[in-house]
This record gives sequence, structure tokens and C-alpha cells, in this order.
Amino acid sequence: MVFPRAAGILLHPTSLPSRGGIGDFGSAAYQFVDSLASARQALWQVLPLGPLGYGNSPYSSTSAFAGNPLLISLERLVRRGWIAADKIGHLPAESRPVDYGTIFAAKMPVLFEAGRGFLASATAADRERFERFRAENAWWLDDFVLFDGLRARYKLSSWNSWPAELKRRESAALERARKELADDLTVRCVLQFAFYEQWQALRRYCAERMIRIVGDVAIFVNYDSADVWTHPDLFRLNENLEPDVVSGVPPDFFSKTGQRWGNPLYRWDVMKDRGYDWWVHRLRWATRNCDYIRLDHFRGFDQFWEIPADDPTAINGHWVDGPRDDLFHKLREALGGLPFFAEDLGFITPEVHALRERLKIPGMAVLQFGFGDKGAHMYLPHRASGKVIYTGTHDNDTTVGWFQSGAEDHERRNAECYLGHSDDGIQWAFIRAAQTSVAEFALIPLQDVLGLGSEARMNTPSLEVGNWMWRLAPGQFSAELAAKLADLAEVTDRLPKPLPIPPDENFAA
Repeated sequence: MVFPRAAGILLHPTSLPSRGGIGDFGSAAYQFVDSLASARQALWQVLPLGPLGYGNSPYSSTSAFAGNPLLISLERLVRRGWIAADKIGHLPAESRPVDYGTIFAAKMPVLFEAGRGFLASATAADRERFERFRAENAWWLDDFVLFDGLRARYKLSSWNSWPAELKRRESAALERARKELADDLTVRCVLQFAFYEQWQALRRYCAERMIRIVGDVAIFVNYDSADVWTHPDLFRLNENLEPDVVSGVPPDFFSKTGQRWGNPLYRWDVMKDRGYDWWVHRLRWATRNCDYIRLDHFRGFDQFWEIPADDPTAINGHWVDGPRDDLFHKLREALGGLPFFAEDLGFITPEVHALRERLKIPGMAVLQFGFGDKGAHMYLPHRASGKVIYTGTHDNDTTVGWFQSGAEDHERRNAECYLGHSDDGIQWAFIRAAQTSVAEFALIPLQDVLGLGSEARMNTPSLEVGNWMWRLAPGQFSAELAAKLADLAEVTDRLPKPLPIPPDENFAA
């Protein structure tokens, strides 16, 4: 798929300076979109939007389809009459790093109260819209809310530790649980309705300002997820419904033992026999909620690293063939196109590049990787044709942090040689290089636009605590910075272009 030449900003919604201790889909999100429009940006990239699992990582979700209820704006629910304003007054107003444990404990009970308020007092029109949402999404929603409700009942323990009849999804046990939890499950459905109404309203607001949403889909899913519990036949599980093999990557320069991610691996043969229906549902849902999709760990579609589940490291894994072209032919047939680009960073074989090129899916280039030895030059702007270019990603340090403390001396010298002197900071040299490159999309983490250091890093891979916490301060994305980006977008031919506006379905804006 040919992407238009465009510029955009990478910022996960949790980083917005919303009231309540975590970013959400409220007024701060709309103000951010207004800033993007002023900056003449055509793209807003987010990370996965699903409910959080282990480590609060958006890539470690309990569902491939559900939304993270912490992103629901309580202020907008007050405006809709779901809950009284005095019920949210205790939530923090200031912008500070996200404390997930505190926010979950404070916000979720209020969200549940708002959900019950909706059920008690919704207008006929709102109730009709909710029932329609519930019916149209029953194919994933019913199993997710049951999983979510049972997970809460069993104090967030993994589903494989639940009573055997629930672990194995015996029909009588499931029916009994649905009856016992009926009211709770309905409220959980209401929260998913609120999430998607608010998200689609925000997405429509973006479209009206010629801003497209770039989403993100992780290749693997959590073992402790509604997806694995509901579809154990699609995953490599043993007779006890536990993984017999798990995902990861082999030993390399960065780790002598490799990385053991621990996600269950797919039964690609079973998926193929079923026409890859689960993947079709997953990517169709993703494209209904975003305009473009970044496919994480694209290499795994060609070959993936299979590790025995009882091994503590990735050393004893081996490469196994993935679905390759076959999956994507089914997706193109079902979706009418492939609005994807591939995360193809690190050691990528010629076969992976060939697969991506056959499918006409752009790859990625990250400027911070481009100033090492000659092999790293593939990430430089003049080599970025057919790619999406970044100064850095959510897994990188900020550009200022990298240049000050992460880069080797020869990398700094090479960067200065390639980019020249920049009076307004190394980050603007990187931003200008990305925007003037031959890449289709140029995406910049907002932390780089702000010139922030390592204190604003979003994620450090392999670090188990302290990630995903950074937040923007009110007014920090200033009009001056927006004007500077707007001038750059114009001179580099990356101005936004008109696009179709989603139909107005009276979303709860």
C-alpha cells in the first residue's frame, strides 16, 4: 500500500495531561488534537489501547479487542449525566507520572458507579445505542466481560488457576457464572461501550482536522488473556492448558541468553484451516478503530523463535516458519487492502525483507540506530524510501537522552557529521532529518519535540518497573513549537490532506 507523504506525532493517550492521574479521552485529548492541527500534522500515533495486564504495558493486554477503561474520561461521563460531578472530585487534578496501582484503585470504582448510573437513567436513544453496540460486538464482548469478571472474582489470578470447570470452559459452569455475575457483566459491557464511543468521537474530531490515527498491533497476545482462555485451540497449549512453547528472540549482541517473552505461540496450522478467521477479526477490528496499523515484531510472520516453556532463558529456542504470505493474502481479501507498516528493526533476514516487499508493506527506520557502523546506515534518511521514519520509538531513550548519555562517541561524531550543527538542539537536527527524508511517514515522539531528556523516556525494554508513566504537562506543547512543526511540514511537503469523515453516530463526545 502506498502511503501519502505525511508527518505526525507519537504520543500514547495515557501521557495526556488529563484530570484523574492518567491521560484519557477527555478535554486534554481534544486540546492535543487542536495542537496537532495547528502544527499541520497529519498523523497521531498511539500504542495498543487494550486493557492492561502484567507490568501495565500496552503490549501486555488482557484482550486483543477490548479497550482500556482507564482511558475513559469521567468528566465526559459527568457531562452525559452518567455520574454526578462530586463523585470525581477526589481524583488528582495535576499532571504527574502515572501511578497505575493508585489510579486503578481510585478510578475503577467510579467508572463502575458511572456504568450503573447509565443503566439506571439512560435515555431511550442512549440505551438503544448501547444495546446495538452490545449485539454487534457480542462475538468478542461476551467472552471478554466474562473473563474480566471472573478475573476480578479470583483477585486477578491467571485463568489457569481458576476452578477446573471454568478453566476448561465447561458450558454449565460458564452459564452459571454468567447468571451469578449478570449485573457485573452488564456494567463491564457499558464501560466498553463508553470506551469505544469516546474513542470514535475523538477519532471523528481528528478526521475533521485531517488527522489520521496510527494504531499498533502486537503480534503475540498474553497467556492470561480472554483470547487464549476463549480460544485455547488456537494456541500451543498442553493437556493442562498451559503453554508448551513460548515466544522470544535468540541470544544476540545485547543479551547472551536472548529474550524470553513468554507469550504462547499460535497453532498456525489450525488457523490456516479456519481461514485465519481470528486474525481477520483482529485486524478488521483494528482498522475500524485506526486508519493505519503498525505491526509489531513483523519478523514473526516469516519465522518466530520457539522456546520450550520450561526453559528459563531463550538459549534453547529455534526458528520455526510462520504463515508468511498466506495470512496476508487472506487479510487483503477480507479487508480490501493492507494499511499496515512493519516493525522490522534489529537483525532482519533477507527473507523477511522479501516478504514485506512482496506484500508492499513499508518497513521502519529509526534515526538513533543509523550512526553506528556501515550496516546501520540503512536507517538513515537517504535510505528511507518505502519506510516510516522515526527519530526514536517508545522503546528508545529520547533523542536528547540518547545523545547525552546513550550514544557511543563514534555515534555522536557520525551524527554531527551527517546532520551538521543545530543551534536549536540535537533533537531538532533529528526532526528536520526525518521530515526532509524520502520516507512516506515521518513520526516524532512528542518528547523529542519538547527536547526532553531520559527522564521522559516511555519504556526501557527488560526493565520491569517504572515504564509507561511519563505524562505531558498542561501547556508544554506550546503554540511556538506547533508553529515550528507547521513550517517544517509545509517546506517538506508533508501537509495534511482532506480525508473522509466517519459518519456521525451521536458518539458520546
